[in-house]
This record gives sequence, structure tokens and C-alpha cells, in this order.
Amino acid sequence: MRTFLAVYRAGSLTAAARWVGLSQPTVTTQLRALEERLGRQLFERLPRGVAPTAAADDLAARLAGPMDALEAVAGGGPPEQRTPEPPVLLGGPAELLAALVLPALAPLVNRGVRLRVTTGLADDLLAGLRAGRFDLVVSAIRPRGRTLIAEPLLDEEFVLVAAPTWAARLASLAADGPTALTNVPLLSYADDLPILRRYWRHVFGTRLLADPAVVIPDLRAVKAAALAGAGVTVLPRYLCAANLASGALQLLLDPEDPPINTGFLVQRAGAPALPHAALVRDLLLDSARSW
Repeated sequence: MRTFLAVYRAGSLTAAARWVGLSQPTVTTQLRALEERLGRQLFERLPRGVAPTAAADDLAARLAGPMDALEAVAGGGPPEQRTPEPPVLLGGPAELLAALVLPALAPLVNRGVRLRVTTGLADDLLAGLRAGRFDLVVSAIRPRGRTLIAEPLLDEEFVLVAAPTWAARLASLAADGPTALTNVPLLSYADDLPILRRYWRHVFGTRLLADPAVVIPDLRAVKAAALAGAGVTVLPRYLCAANLASGALQLLLDPEDPPINTGFLVQRAGAPALPHAALVRDLLLDSARSW
């Protein structure tokens, strides 16, 4: 069971073998024996690593809490017999991790803390956290239920921005409202314009009915398109603060009540306090005060 959980979390037989102190052939043998006993395939072998099946997701969700608790008890031997601290398994949105989270954690890496970082959408990452695939997740949504504990991390303020050439053309936006943006190219994270629609609803009090000109599933790339003058977009202020300060991007509006979304730092309820995961949690909560 310990070997299975290591493979599930690492996504690799080789990495899992290092974690549990076994050879890779032994790990493979144990997995096959477990699959035969359960009568279910647990992993699909990929060119690089393995992918868990639905049966593995279910088994991991049931094992993670009890196995971690047992590991915490079993790890209390003499220092010379203790295994090295495992990497901290951290998930979150790529843009926030790159801009704020990972720079804040650099001092811990210099102190020997190892990180394994996964980017993705909040719902997928929270499901992985419940199944024990992560120690901590930075989430744009507050999770439901009692299996996860969420602590407020930061408030993301969303701003309507464009390159100076577009800002000059849209000088009448404050007076004319969203009609000034008719036929202006919109740059979006997704086809359904989720961030832009929220901005329109919150600031203009109207529904956005438009097709995006450019869709890029990475807000850093959306910002790059805006910097190049491709059109207008809505971004988290933290992601474009330096560009606004330099004038490379300009605010098209500065409403008194901008749209804000709270981000959370989430962990599993009842999970053992792994020392390095606790260091990551504490440093992020402390660093977030200045974000």
C-alpha cells in the first residue's frame, strides 16, 4: 500500500522507488501483485511515467489519510535511520505560481526543501488533493466539504488593460461605457471569456456578448499578446503590475469597486504535519501579506 501511494503521488515508478527505498523491479512486482489481488488495473503505463486509473484514484482517496498518519508514527526513529524529507507536492494555477508563489519559496529551496509543482485548474487540483496527490494546493475557489481546510491567501484584483495605442483609441470608455469596446479585439484565457464576463458584469452591470479574437490558456501569454497590441483584456493586477508601472500596459478604467477574487491555500484535514510542507505553508501565508 505504501508503494502504491508513492507511485500514485510521484507519477513515476523510478521516483517512487527512490521515495520508498526499493528497487524499481520490486516496485513493479508489488504493483502487479496489488492489481492481481484487487482484480483491477491501477496504472496505465506511459512513455514517461504512469497515469492512475479511476480505481487508483478511489484507492488513493481511501488510503492517503491513514497511510500518512502511519508514516508520521513510523518516522520517529533515531535521526540516522530516518529517511530524507519527501518533496512537498504543491499544486496551483501556473500564472500565480510563477509570479508570486515560487519566488516566495526560493529561500526554502536554498535550505534543502524540495518541491514538486503541478499546474492546472482548481477543480482538478482539489480532487487530487483529496486523493493525496498533493500536500498543498493554491486554489482560486474555496473547496466544499470537511475533507479540506482552506485558508485565505490573497485577493486578486482584476484590471482592464491594453497597450498604449489601444488606450488612446478608447479614451471615451469612462463616458461611453462598454459600447466603446464594440468591435475591439478581446484577448481571453478561454472561449467563454470567463474573466472578461465577470469584469463586464461587476463593473458595467451588463452581460458580455462577444467572441474573443485570441484565446490562449495561459494568462502570461494573454498578457504578452496585450503588450504586443493585439487587443484588450482583463488580468490580475499582480501579473501586470510592473507593466502598468512602466507604461507598457495602461488601465482603461479604474473603478472604485474592482472585481476581486480570493485565493486559498488548501490542505487535507487530518493530514500529518510533514515538516517541509508546514514550512511551505507558513512561508506562503506570511509572504502573502505583502502581495
